[in-house]
Amino acid sequence: MLFIQLLDFSPIKPDLGLILWTSVIFLLFLFMMSKMAFKPIANALRSRENDIQSSLDEAKKAKAEMASMKAENEKLLVEAREERAAMLKDAKEAKSQIISEAKTNAKLEANKILESAKVEIVNQKNAAMVEMKNQVGSMALDIAEKVIKKELQNDAAHQSFVNTLVSEIKLN
Repeated sequence: MLFIQLLDFSPIKPDLGLILWTSVIFLLFLFMMSKMAFKPIANALRSRENDIQSSLDEAKKAKAEMASMKAENEKLLVEAREERAAMLKDAKEAKSQIISEAKTNAKLEANKILESAKVEIVNQKNAAMVEMKNQVGSMALDIAEKVIKKELQNDAAHQSFVNTLVSEIKLN
């Protein structure tokens, strides 16, 4: 009879016992799956969703930091360019000032040298004049001495002697 019942079994026309046992097994399977599989799967999905969201938040934060750093870098670059321009301007001004001071110092030094040379020339001229006056005085004394030593009888001989002495002095 069991065999006949098995032959008479058809899943298409269910029996009340089959429906009951199928429902009990399904509910038991559903209960076990909800306890053992659905909660861990749901927890894993929630954890993955949280990880993805935190990664997205960190990416947004990193993007914002990168934008901030980029703006800060641009600002630093502009400041560096301005500082470089100021340094170049200062260097040009210093160069101009140094050149101007060098020219002024050179002119002052040239004027000092020129004044020194003029003073030296005046001193040499005065020394030459003194030397010449001394020589002329010495010559005059020599001439006077020679004239006095020679006693002349007439003025004509005296005059010719003075003229010869003067012409001798001009030759020396």
